[in-house]
Amino acid sequence: MQTLTQLRRLGLFDARVPRYTSYPPATHFKPGFGADTVDSWIREIPENSSISFYVHVPFCRRLCWFCACRTQGTSTAEPVAAYLETVKTELRMIADRLAPGVTIEHLHWGGGTPTLMQPDMIADLSAAIFDMAPLADNAQFSVEIDPVEIDGPRLDALAAAGMNRASIGVQDFDPMIQEVIGRPQSYEITKDAVDGLRDRGITSLNADILYGLPHQTKERMADSVQKLLSLGPDRVALFGYAHVPWMARRQTLIPTEALPSPEARLELFNLARDMFTADGFAEIGIDHFALPSDGLEIAHQNGTMKRNFQGYTEDESDVLIGVGASSISRYPQGFAQNEPATGKYQKRVQNGELPIARGHAFAGDDHLRGRIIEMLLCDFEADLTQIAMEQDLSLDDILPLCDGLDEALPGSITLQDGVLTILDEAKPLARIIARFFDAYEMSETGHSQAV
Repeated sequence: MQTLTQLRRLGLFDARVPRYTSYPPATHFKPGFGADTVDSWIREIPENSSISFYVHVPFCRRLCWFCACRTQGTSTAEPVAAYLETVKTELRMIADRLAPGVTIEHLHWGGGTPTLMQPDMIADLSAAIFDMAPLADNAQFSVEIDPVEIDGPRLDALAAAGMNRASIGVQDFDPMIQEVIGRPQSYEITKDAVDGLRDRGITSLNADILYGLPHQTKERMADSVQKLLSLGPDRVALFGYAHVPWMARRQTLIPTEALPSPEARLELFNLARDMFTADGFAEIGIDHFALPSDGLEIAHQNGTMKRNFQGYTEDESDVLIGVGASSISRYPQGFAQNEPATGKYQKRVQNGELPIARGHAFAGDDHLRGRIIEMLLCDFEADLTQIAMEQDLSLDDILPLCDGLDEALPGSITLQDGVLTILDEAKPLARIIARFFDAYEMSETGHSQAV
């Protein structure tokens, strides 16, 4: 099989191919989704459940040019303080609907830049969350840390709040590349942040690094990976840079002509992957690496690893509630996303409304297709017999979904004894293969799907 030929032909590095952190992808959520529906979903969470929780802080002191996340710049604390008051109101609204005894199994603060908050804001937000629902025993509390936007008092506040896992964005350590993507962040500053975390007993560390950035070469990539390894992370996400200037206008500042070719991107990925695995990391799914002692690798080995909006996770909760502008929640009944615009989000919450902008209620074969996609991206194989049992179906009900896959992607999969397996040389095509089972994407692109 000519993998690079297929990479070019199928557009593996096209950002329009979903990452499948949800099914259906968020691009297929419907506007005008009713807050009353989400109200009932929250109220149906059973007593004494363990749930997961996400808080979105959309503000940044600096807007990195490569980033396509929902963020906004601020040079003062006033907008952040006003926003947090609205988040606290939303938390009280959720608390009024939650059944007794609910606890938080996984808590994540993302952004944006959560560490933009001052120590009193950090303490205030954590107190408001725990007034809604306390942390469960052995809960995981992670926060995205910007090494340039952190100091001792804020680290003290996060540690006092109960943070026990930190996630640091590295992207690339080369000064020239940092300048081109609008993210100056020296190795020394990053190491100081890591040392500060460890001094406060935060030993669990995630890190993100990007391949496919402008002017990246194998030499520069190797240097950045080696510096990252010297920081001793437990888990690494090796993401491909998605150049989507039609979605993120700040990316127009990045020179398109300096981006590596699909072939060069794959070489950069392979180089970094080889360095991580040589250093003892297990390769997990399409873009993650973890040490054998890390919870993600343990879940991977146990077959309990999942995908959510943060990527791969050991979180097994059926419920993930997101608060803040643009946050996405997952319930057993479907997905719901808050208003993405901060002003509109704040207005709706202040009017006493759940700020739901759009969503999706599961229907038809959503659970079936979503489970196949999740297994393919987590394990590069899907045991269709197991899925049939989970969905109260027969294998014969599921097999028609695979019709045409081998013709569409010849030499990429095998289907034997009810197990669909992605071949080693085709693993770079995992998202493309997963897309074949996505009824929403395939119908939108005019392709037919066996049902």
